[in-house]
Amino acid sequence: MKIYTKTGDKGQTSLYDSTRVDKDSVRVDCYGTIDELNCSLGFAKNFIDREEVVEEINHIQRLLFNVAGELATKDGSKFAHRVTEEDVLKLEKLIDNFMSRTNNTSQFIIPGSSKASGALHIARTICRRAERRIITLNREEPIGAVLMKYVNRLSDGIYAMARFLEEEVVLVDFNKV
Repeated sequence: MKIYTKTGDKGQTSLYDSTRVDKDSVRVDCYGTIDELNCSLGFAKNFIDREEVVEEINHIQRLLFNVAGELATKDGSKFAHRVTEEDVLKLEKLIDNFMSRTNNTSQFIIPGSSKASGALHIARTICRRAERRIITLNREEPIGAVLMKYVNRLSDGIYAMARFLEEEVVLVDFNKV
């Protein structure tokens, strides 16, 4: 099977529901950024030696295919594998679990005191960019509220896992900046 189709040679691509759009459309940018996030999480796993964190990331990565699929479909009736409120609740439990096991601080921290936490902080920032792009898309075309909530919680969940994996918490002293 060839992976090239030549149908995108003039700058367009097909969405999941076969709608043709420009490759630089906000919608394509959204699901492309979700793909980038998924890859970043996969890369981060290479530095994580805590199996419970790896298992959570594996679950998140599988769900990100649903997020991308939903974003890659204009006609929502043609994509059934939507993110659910239950998925959001699972993320909230993940956040509560990992944050309860850190020294909770209200100050800013310098991210990345280990390779594992640093890689997750990069994934977190990609997730925030995806969220911003999805908000932009939502102004043009309605996006599911649960999907938007999930991506918002996801960046918090990635942050919680990164904080849990920090070897040392370095706080920002604004007097020394």
